[in-house]
Amino acid sequence: MIFDPILDIFRGKAVTIPPLDGAFRPNTALDDAPVVAHMPQPDNLVVWRGRVVASSGTTLQEPNGEVLQNYSCDVTALAASSRGDLAVGLEDGSLIVAGQALTRPAEVRCITALAFGADGRLWLANGSATLRPSQWATDLMMKNASGSVWVYDGAWRRVAGSLAWPYGLLPDGAGVIVSESWRHRLLHLGGTRPQPVLESLPGYPARLSPAEGGGAWLALFAPRNRLIEFVLQETYYRLAMMAEVPPEFWIAPALSSGRSFLEPLQCGGIRMLGVHKAWSPTRSFGLVVRLGADMAPNFSLHSRANGTRHGVTSVLEHQGQLLIASKGGDCIVTGGHTETEGD
Repeated sequence: MIFDPILDIFRGKAVTIPPLDGAFRPNTALDDAPVVAHMPQPDNLVVWRGRVVASSGTTLQEPNGEVLQNYSCDVTALAASSRGDLAVGLEDGSLIVAGQALTRPAEVRCITALAFGADGRLWLANGSATLRPSQWATDLMMKNASGSVWVYDGAWRRVAGSLAWPYGLLPDGAGVIVSESWRHRLLHLGGTRPQPVLESLPGYPARLSPAEGGGAWLALFAPRNRLIEFVLQETYYRLAMMAEVPPEFWIAPALSSGRSFLEPLQCGGIRMLGVHKAWSPTRSFGLVVRLGADMAPNFSLHSRANGTRHGVTSVLEHQGQLLIASKGGDCIVTGGHTETEGD
């Protein structure tokens, strides 16, 4: 209604989030999925020279545990080209391509995603102009929108700025589709202005990857929550919380939860006879969405409030099998053979 902004001054602004319904209907697919590998906080998944490679902290390794490379700090982004070049983004802002450091623009210091297009160009998502990838919760609580997307074809070119934590990239020939986490949406970049592709997501979108047969897979690394949305509206409370409370105990999204009695939202984690209810409010969740060729959601895979496969940041479809990195659950699971999903 046209009077809502005026009435909000007196009644307060309503806090609403999209329901988990339709293609987002809750299930236990991620918690029921077989484990492919256990490793600390697996993050990025790519196919490099015919084999699956995962990042885990400062290492690159295969799911069987074989370590391929060690770096001086955490790996924050990975991409592999069709000719076998591997691009690696690091926590300190460094970018390594085909084993060599690649000079990056001065503004790029927070590499959250990398992707090679079919034409060989390298796309880069810079989550923040001032913070590092590990400081993502701070960026959200500060309500920043200083992220940017760049493309490299011999020289760097900025494609878009003022983005609220770009976290995933999917080149499509005409440009690139970007997941913008803090605005809960996907954008298409490459024309005269950004074009929304999918909006009002029920969580914070992370990385995108192509799906066989067209469309894409989208990881959402945490759920939207009414309490968190309310805190984001309360400036003085939010700033006081950031100043006085350790970050791991903020009322903010998380990659995992239930590991400390100091965490918030425990009273909302309703239990009956010692059982944590799946529908309880939660700071962490596991969610993977299959997007069709038109980028509309078809179906999804979940690890709910009472599950453990939370904090999904990367999804990879390889040889008909779906691999899912649960950063909060310290494991990689398989969603089975993708041609049977959604039947």
